[in-house]
Amino acid sequence: MEQTITAFFRQYQQHFQQGLQGTADMASVAASYAPAFIAASPAGVSTGHNDVQLPQVMEQGFARYRQLGTRDMLLREVHVVPINALHCLAHVGWTASYARDGQGDIRIDFEVHYLMQLLDGKPKIFGWVAGDEETLLREHGVV
Repeated sequence: MEQTITAFFRQYQQHFQQGLQGTADMASVAASYAPAFIAASPAGVSTGHNDVQLPQVMEQGFARYRQLGTRDMLLREVHVVPINALHCLAHVGWTASYARDGQGDIRIDFEVHYLMQLLDGKPKIFGWVAGDEETLLREHGVV
């Protein structure tokens, strides 16, 4: 399970990098998600569906990251905690790099905790728990 999930997040990182360049195949990015999912952050808990709106919402997210000067989103580490044969919790460490005019890049390490399901050997994200991204961005002078 660990190898499968780690390979999934390596591919997810590639999708993210393509999104930052404005070249992502949004259908492929959306295919990373289960038909329904849940998200939790300091803003609250929300649910969503992998429907025609998901690629549009994700493209808006990539556009915002580009506006902020996000240069890279690098996968740092993946730690998998199996729940049962079909589900796990993936603790994923990311490093975001932001370009700043007249300054060196700003690098921010953070973690997102993903709820994963493996059906027919294919991992899908069905949930995630994230920290306070806006506060981190403010603390590092990105916004």
